[in-house]
Amino acid sequence: MSVETKPTFDQNELKAFAERRGEPDWLVNRRLEAAAQVDELALPKPDKTNIKKWDFTSFNFEAPKAERVTAISELNDDIRVLIDENVEEQNLIVQQDGQPSYVQVSDRLREQGVIFTDIETAVREHSDLVEKYFMGPAMGKDNHKLTALNTAVMNGGVFVYVPKNTEVEAPLQTLNWQKDENVGLVNHVIVVAEANSRVTFLENYVSFSKEASVSNLISEVYVGDGAHVSFGAVDNFEEGMTTYVNRRGHVAKDAKLEWALGQMNDGNTVSENMTYLMGDGSYADTKTVSIGRNQQTQNFTTDIVHYGKHSEGYILKHGVMKDRATSIFNGITKIEKAATKAHGEQTERVLMLSDKSRGDANPILLIDEDDVTAGHAASVGKIDPMQMYYMMSRGIPRHEAERLIIHGFLAPVVGELPVQSVKDRMGEVIERKVY
Repeated sequence: MSVETKPTFDQNELKAFAERRGEPDWLVNRRLEAAAQVDELALPKPDKTNIKKWDFTSFNFEAPKAERVTAISELNDDIRVLIDENVEEQNLIVQQDGQPSYVQVSDRLREQGVIFTDIETAVREHSDLVEKYFMGPAMGKDNHKLTALNTAVMNGGVFVYVPKNTEVEAPLQTLNWQKDENVGLVNHVIVVAEANSRVTFLENYVSFSKEASVSNLISEVYVGDGAHVSFGAVDNFEEGMTTYVNRRGHVAKDAKLEWALGQMNDGNTVSENMTYLMGDGSYADTKTVSIGRNQQTQNFTTDIVHYGKHSEGYILKHGVMKDRATSIFNGITKIEKAATKAHGEQTERVLMLSDKSRGDANPILLIDEDDVTAGHAASVGKIDPMQMYYMMSRGIPRHEAERLIIHGFLAPVVGELPVQSVKDRMGEVIERKVY
C-alpha cells in the first residue's frame, strides 16, 4: 500500500465502541486523548526507511463478534497446527480479529493467582491493575502517531499478571488470527511478572489473505526484582499486510528478560524492540530472525538501554534476504552515565541469496560511562562457498546443502522458541519463504 496516512475514525465512533465493550472511564478517556493526537503527532522515523506513504490507517477497527468454540478440534486447521494438543497443561487464548474465540486456562494457573485473559475482559475485571501498566514506563516517552493510534483503536490483546514468588511451569500461548482483511489487527499485550516470579509467554500472529490490510501491535513486559520472563513471538502475516510492531521491556534489579522473535511477515514491516535495564544486575537477551523476499521493505531496530550497575545486554539478529527485498537491521546498545560495570554485546548478520536484494546491518554503541565493557560485530554476505564445498564433497546435493546452511543460520533463534509445535511451524515457514 502506498497512500497518504489519514485517520478513518472519529471520537463519537470510538466512544460508542468503548461503551459497547464496557470499558472503564480511564480507558475511554485515554482512547479519546490518543485519537486527538493521531493527527498532531508525526510518524516514527526508522533509519534509512521511508514510511511516509505506507497506509497504516485504512481499516475498520470493530469486527463482528467471533464465534466461540469449546474445543481445539473446532478451530481452523491452519490455526490448529500451531497448537500442541497433547500438552497436559494447556494455557491458550485464540483471538480472531481481536476477539477471543477459544480460551483454555488450567486450574493450576488459577490456583496460583495468575491472571491470563484477553485485554477486553482484563480492563473490566482488573481495571486498576491494567491502568497501572497500560502505556506505562516500558513505553518511555516515545509517543508518535502509531503508538497513539494503537491506544485509540485497540481492539485486541491479552493481559498477563504473575504474583510475586510464583513460578508458572507451563507456557502461556496466544494465537492471533486476522480472518477479515477489512478489520485491522490492533493488539495491546501487557505481561507483568512480580518479584521472584517466572513465566514463559508466546504470541503468534497469522493471516491468510493477500489483500491489503493493517496490523499495529504493542507489547509491554514488566519484570520485577529477581523475576524471569521468556517472551517468544512469531509474526507471520501475508504480503498484503502493512505492519507496525513495538515490543518493550522494563527490567528491575537482578531480573531477566529473554526475547526470541521470529519476524516472518511477507508484507512491509517496521519493528521496534527496546529493553530498559533499570535495576542493578538486570539482564536482557534479544534474539531475532527474519526472512525478506519478493519486493517487501522491512526495518528492524533493537535497543537495549542500561541504567543499572552490572547490567548485561545481548543482541543477536540474523536475516536472510532474497529476490528484491530490502531490510535494515539496527542494533543499539546504550549505556547511561553511572551504569558502572555494565556489559553489552551485539551481533547482526545478514545472508544474501540474491544480487538484487539488500540487507544493511548496523551495530551502534552509545556509551556515557567509562567503567563498562561493550562490543559489536556485523556481516553481510552470501553463503560461504567453503561450507558449500565441504557439504557437497560429502555427497549432499547443492540444493539440500544450501537448505541446511540456511536452517543452521536461523537456528539460534528458532531453537529458543518454547513450544515445539511453533518451532515446527517456523521450520515450515522458513522452507516456504526461502524455496
